[in-house]
Amino acid sequence: MIRTRFTDMFGVQHPITCGGMTGLGTAELISAVANAGALGFLTALTQPTPEDLAKEIARTRELTDRPFGVNLTILPTINPVPYDEYRAAIIESGVKVVETAGSSPQPHLPDFKAAGVKVIHKATSVRHALSAQRHGVDVVSIDGFECAGHPGEDDVAGLVLIPAAVARLSIPVIASGGVATGAGLAAVLALGADGANMGTRFMATTEAPIHDNVKRQIVANTERDTVLVFREFHNTARVARNSISNQIIEISARSDATFADVAELASGARGRADVLGAGDMEGGLWWASQAQGLIEDVGTCANVVARIIAEAEQVITRRLPSLVGAPVG
Repeated sequence: MIRTRFTDMFGVQHPITCGGMTGLGTAELISAVANAGALGFLTALTQPTPEDLAKEIARTRELTDRPFGVNLTILPTINPVPYDEYRAAIIESGVKVVETAGSSPQPHLPDFKAAGVKVIHKATSVRHALSAQRHGVDVVSIDGFECAGHPGEDDVAGLVLIPAAVARLSIPVIASGGVATGAGLAAVLALGADGANMGTRFMATTEAPIHDNVKRQIVANTERDTVLVFREFHNTARVARNSISNQIIEISARSDATFADVAELASGARGRADVLGAGDMEGGLWWASQAQGLIEDVGTCANVVARIIAEAEQVITRRLPSLVGAPVG
């Protein structure tokens, strides 16, 4: 058993989270993560309305009696999102841990704190992590350059970013980006983190609500099969390499390119329907981290978590101590 400030704070068995993933953070996956002893997050905005989120929370409770949370990603959108109503649905449903991402969680913290909800905020830099700590979040999930989704614009990989954040923060840190194995978990714990967030690893599980073609593609892909898009628009994102992401890179490289030129190709609805839903691997943009190069099979959440923990314990208790010997001579 690996015990950290994270496991103590959230009452979970293992220092592993499955962070919010649009279209994937539903009851089937998150209850399986919880039953495996990790902490999973339903994705609030995957549900079309706050009322639907409340129903999904209730449905998850029917499938697990263990802790789970809700992700609330706060981003500017063309069509206004009723964030206050989603926040109210989370609180009224009795959820006690929220993962926030995107813009500052500050406007939501007073209500969450008043309701006894602990907040984990995702950040891509030490300066943003420190700002979140000042605002009063309970934990920071620090996203390294390897992560799927938006790694920020600083291009700092986890090997540097994680200990840099740990050195400056007094609250627990979760390492996110590039972790998919027990050795990776042991490594981030050695760097000072209190746990690891894994997204792509949980996409390749039997309970993930996506097409089997996507899961098989993750296993087949290497660490080189991701690309960065939207860099020219200062909104860098890491996605899986396919014909659509390559087209976006080509169009974006034009000196007069705007996001409108790639918006149809980059449509999130298209990626969810055509790729994640229908299994057309060239049908749209889809997210994956460099960690896909470490994923060798599709398994149940229970088996994946058990294997990761067993490997991490072996690294911590056997391999690392064996490297420290008596002085020579």
